[in-house]
This record gives sequence, C-alpha cells and structure tokens, in this order.
Amino acid sequence: MEHYYQPEIECASREQIKAWQDERLVKQVKHVYDNVPYYRKKMDEKGVTPSDIRSTEDLHKLPFITKEDLREAYPYGLVAVPLGDCVRIQSTSGTTGRRVVAFYTQHDLDLWEDCCARAIMAAGGTKEDVVHVSYGYGLFTGGPGLNGGSHKVGSLTLPMSSGNTDRQIQFMTDLGSTILCCTPSYAAYLAECIHEKGMQDEIKLKAGIFGAEAWTEEMRQDIQKSLGIKAYDIYGLTEISGPGVSFECSSQSGMHINEDHFIAEIINPVTGEVLPEGEKGELVFTSITKEAFPLLRYRTRDICVLSREKCSCGRTHVKMTKPMGRSDDMLIVKGVNVFPSQIETVLLNKGYAANYQIVVDRVNNSDTIEVQVEMTPEMFSDSLSQMAEREKELIGALKAMLGIYAKVKLVAPKTIARSEGKAKRVIDKRNLY
Repeated sequence: MEHYYQPEIECASREQIKAWQDERLVKQVKHVYDNVPYYRKKMDEKGVTPSDIRSTEDLHKLPFITKEDLREAYPYGLVAVPLGDCVRIQSTSGTTGRRVVAFYTQHDLDLWEDCCARAIMAAGGTKEDVVHVSYGYGLFTGGPGLNGGSHKVGSLTLPMSSGNTDRQIQFMTDLGSTILCCTPSYAAYLAECIHEKGMQDEIKLKAGIFGAEAWTEEMRQDIQKSLGIKAYDIYGLTEISGPGVSFECSSQSGMHINEDHFIAEIINPVTGEVLPEGEKGELVFTSITKEAFPLLRYRTRDICVLSREKCSCGRTHVKMTKPMGRSDDMLIVKGVNVFPSQIETVLLNKGYAANYQIVVDRVNNSDTIEVQVEMTPEMFSDSLSQMAEREKELIGALKAMLGIYAKVKLVAPKTIARSEGKAKRVIDKRNLY
C-alpha cells in the first residue's frame, strides 16, 4: 500500500520536482522530434530543434498541440513508438466533436494506474476498501483507469461500469462498497435512487472520486450530504492519459498535479502567452514520461488557476482549481460569456437538484436562453401561483449571476433524462441553422 503514497515523490522539494521535469522534458522532446513527423514539422516551422530545449524554462519555445491537430493526424500520426509496442487504445467521449484515439505501451498503462492509485489513496483508500467503479469501461478512460488504480492499491474492485442502477445499489449494499468512482451527475442520481428506496442506512460508502464532467462546489456539498461521504475531485484527459493527471487530497482545496509525469502551464487563451502563477487562464499540459502518445504543450481548453500554496496534506505538487469552464465550451449569448457552472451554482443555492438543461436558440436574429429546471417532489405540489413565484425568483437570481435575462421553465420531477456518463447540459439550437 505504501508504494503508492511515496513522500519522496509526492512531498518532494520544488527543486527536486524541477530537476525531474528538466531532465524528462529534454528526453521527451528528442523522443517526439525523432519519432513523430507531424510534430517535427511543427517544430521546424517554428524554428525550434531539440537542442533548443535545455530545461522547463525553454518550454514556451515549443509549439502547441490542439484537439484539431489530433483529428488531423488521426489515427496514427502522433504515435511515437512502433505499433507493435502499443498494447491499448482509449478514446474520447466525442462530446465536443469527432472522437480522438490515444495509444499506450505497457509502461504507459503502469504509470497511468500508478497515478490513479495515488488518487484513491489521497481519498483515504487502502487495501481494506471496496472500490465501486461506475465509470464507463471500454474506450472511455474512466473505468479502466480507476479499475487499474484500485488494483495497484490492493483494494477489492467492483468493475460495475455505468447503467443498471438497481444492480449498482444491490452490489453496493451486499458487498459493502466504501469508495464510489463515477461522474458527479451519476453520483447525484444514485443518491436520489437510494433515498427513494429508503436504503441510505444500508450504504457503507465513506468517499467518492468524481470526475469526467464539470461540477460545482455546491454540487459537491449536495452529494456529500445525500450520500454521507467525502467527495473528491479527479481530473484527466484521454489525450494525456486519463483520470489521475491530478486529484484532490483531504483538504479539498484543489487537485494536486502529478508533476513527475506532467508539466502544467496557464496561458492566455487568446494570445497563447504564458501567465504567472495565480492568474486564471487556459490549462496546458506536457507529458514527460509517456512513450506511445506523448503530447507536448497540449491545450486542454479548460479554464483554471494554478497554486503552489502549502497544502495541509503535505503534498508539494502544484494544485489546480476545479475547471471554471472551457474556452471552447463557453456559451456566448447576446455577447455575454455564459458557463453552465454559473447556472448550476444558482440552482443549487436555491434548493433545486442538479437536474437541469440549458436551451439556447435564435429568434428573429436575437439569441434566447431558457433554463429548464426539474422540481423536487415537494415543489411539484405547489400551486400554480407558487410555481410562478419560483420561476420569477430564479429569473432574478440568474440575471444577477449572468447579467442577461434567461427564461426559466420549471418541469416535473424525473422529466429531464438522467445520465450514467457525462450529463448533457446544453442544447444549442443555433448550431442547427
């Protein structure tokens, strides 16, 4: 068990972390330049050679890689080892466009599972725990990543995958699951079903590791209260490896990035300029230990902040905040930047569940936004005048948060489809015209 909480790595000095990153970055740049013609061309066009990269101070000289590059190079254009050395592929969910395929050597899988094991241990996991993995398996990285991490810790692992909620709850109670791994929206749905069945006293969960989609602090508090657990955030991208790139510790004040494997930067999403620590911008990752699919300066499009403030857990690796939105996911309505997380914050603060949908349309050349909000069973018994008052209250709260008018439509309980994977929060009908 102690193998995956290594103070010499996770609590290393800043000087030691930088030394690891400097050495590994230099080797990785040469590996990519020598073996990936697509990236070599990008470096040549920018006038950069491997000899120009001597340390992390030179990282800014390298060109960015974007999801568009991955699609252009699909399927094998960014693979840096012979295909005979690759043992696995994983794929993105395709929620923001065409799927992207990533490749792994056995060494890559081992390192990825090590990162996930660290996340489980940071959530209090030990070999005595029963880890209930309800992320999807198959091409999606969530299930395989946490499954492998749980094995590394030595926990009893339930590879439930997503779906069949009644069976999920049965196994959870019969086998005494103690750590739940799934998307936050599915955790909220599981909690709802457990309470409907009156089975909350039969649940032995102590912690949850939730990721793969954006979720607010308000949603965390709601899940913690409804399931009686401590809810930990985990972050990752298929393009970089999968979940476990960063994870929360007991302080729940940001996710520690595994800096012995990844270098993080924050840039201005418009100019590409590297921003100083503490400023909000787009998160960029460089993989320094991956063999098969090592991406240099990959633009995640996630908006967040990096911090090196001392953490109570003792870990010294830099922390990233929960993503505050995406530079490519942000809605622009009537010239105003709107993030779904802002709307979720308002709804949860007003006592609604995290079941909602945002519908954006264009009527008479003008943008409109409607927020469909699911009522609780108690609210559904309100009179029509009470419901009208609730809608009016939400319209005011949303306008205060967003700065624009958003129509509110209260709908009956269970009206909005539940998600067992990533929740579909936004329907932008403007894209259909």
